[in-house]
Amino acid sequence: MNPLVASIQVRMGSSRYPGKVMHKIAGKPLLGHLVSRIQKSRLLDDIIIATSVNQENDVIESYCEENSIACFRGEEDDVLERTLGALRKMNARVGVEVYGDCPLIDPVIVDMIIENFLNDENDLDFVGNNLKTTFPPGMEVEVFKVSALEDAAGKVAEPAIREHGTLYIRQNPSIFKVKNVEAPVKWHRPELELEVDTEEDIYVVSQIFEYFRALNNENFGIDDIIEFMDGNPDLKKMNA
Repeated sequence: MNPLVASIQVRMGSSRYPGKVMHKIAGKPLLGHLVSRIQKSRLLDDIIIATSVNQENDVIESYCEENSIACFRGEEDDVLERTLGALRKMNARVGVEVYGDCPLIDPVIVDMIIENFLNDENDLDFVGNNLKTTFPPGMEVEVFKVSALEDAAGKVAEPAIREHGTLYIRQNPSIFKVKNVEAPVKWHRPELELEVDTEEDIYVVSQIFEYFRALNNENFGIDDIIEFMDGNPDLKKMNA
């Protein structure tokens, strides 16, 4: 039994940059970078990729099989049910959501949010750092009880809400116990775009990976990224 499991929602369809999750930079696809970084977490028991049953996502399932990564396939648009299906497959008690467009995620931040969830005496349903943006976009992490997500799935039918996974929990603090974790001063950089939505984002993220690859540094974290971006103002402007 794996009580604390990260689910990563990815699919090939994207309105702004189709196929971005399998776009190769610095030797492997963005999904590979994302998984490699999450695997450095001290607190996670396992990771599962949750993609849709649409045929275009066969390439994601194949990549998971080739790299011994658990994979679950569900509805394209019902992300809430797809997340639940993936976590149930892993017998998870606690889910950790890291967005598929965040290949630079720092495992230190993943563990920081998990620790906030585990150590809070209020028996919280949800802890995230995205209810208010204070970290650089691309460093979002959510930790929640699977039972709370099951409760949300039973309460909400609107496709527009189910499309966004934990949205019903986040929107209803009167029903669920939720908490936001704000960034410490040194990481309080909400203007620093580190997620991948556009071609410009791909270029910026690829420059970051290539820079640290040249230094033979696979363990670079948020401090290193901030220092690099602050030292390259023209790069920082590209996707601001």
